[in-house]
Amino acid sequence: MLRRPRRNRKSEAVRNLIEETNLSVKDLIFPMFLVEGGNQKIEVASMPGIYRYTTDLMLKEIEACMKLGITAVDVFPAYPESKKDKIASESYNPETFYLKALREIKRNFPELCLMSDVAMDPYSSDGHDGLVENGKILNDETLEILAKMSLAQADAGVDILGPSDMMDGRVGYIREALDQNGFTETSIMSYTAKYASAFYGPFRDALDSAPKFGDKKTYQMNPANSQEALIEADLDMEEGADFLMVKPALSYLDIIKLLSDNYPLPIAAYNVSGEYSMIKASAERGWLDGERAMLEMLTSIKRSGAKIILTYFAKEFAQLKS
Repeated sequence: MLRRPRRNRKSEAVRNLIEETNLSVKDLIFPMFLVEGGNQKIEVASMPGIYRYTTDLMLKEIEACMKLGITAVDVFPAYPESKKDKIASESYNPETFYLKALREIKRNFPELCLMSDVAMDPYSSDGHDGLVENGKILNDETLEILAKMSLAQADAGVDILGPSDMMDGRVGYIREALDQNGFTETSIMSYTAKYASAFYGPFRDALDSAPKFGDKKTYQMNPANSQEALIEADLDMEEGADFLMVKPALSYLDIIKLLSDNYPLPIAAYNVSGEYSMIKASAERGWLDGERAMLEMLTSIKRSGAKIILTYFAKEFAQLKS
């Protein structure tokens, strides 16, 4: 007897009945960029359709996103060079515009899941995720700064902290600091397997946070390695992470699956700026169907085992599905 798998593909109705991967707006976190000031919406040149917002306009944008069903955002601050220093002191200054904005967002949208990023690079005059001394990234000294930053963000109302620095021991250090200061309900989504990738360029344009010297290969992971991700995941789970993240997503679908198959924690994946921008650039030139490529990319990330996807396509996807 000839098997005919095409019978299960003969119509959209039949295909829908047996669809294995169901992508929903509920799976998505929308990364957003914040700048100081008022009444400003500035497009990121290397990320068509993505903007830097001042707090007043970000509140309006979040409201619009929530009406589309987006219930989680991750806010990244863009600081001018004049406010950066070697110890990232602005990151835990209670009067800084970023922490004020987080409070305002949470006050206006208490039901929103608010995520933040924990790393030194947006605030550092060196542009690195850790404290620099004599050209070297100091691990343990960085943890103290990350803890101060985490406590300030938790106090501002953040629901999920995202340590993206890749310093050893930072999840446990932050978890202990949070618990000792009464923030036992603040979650940690660890950037568990964050690779030293070429796909971060547009993001660094958006925040003007590129390193001022060298690269990040002494703390971000080697793209050639997969077993190393298991070591990082073991440590992050033991230290108290609530979610494990893989970044980037598209070139690391095998890593997403590896963690999904081996850990009971929810796996998140960051569909990063370069992945977004290459689809946008190709679509603008008519080289591919941007909408179909977006859906195929996001579906592949979900199919590989990600329960949560951070993506700049979140609003576009939500509009398509509304």
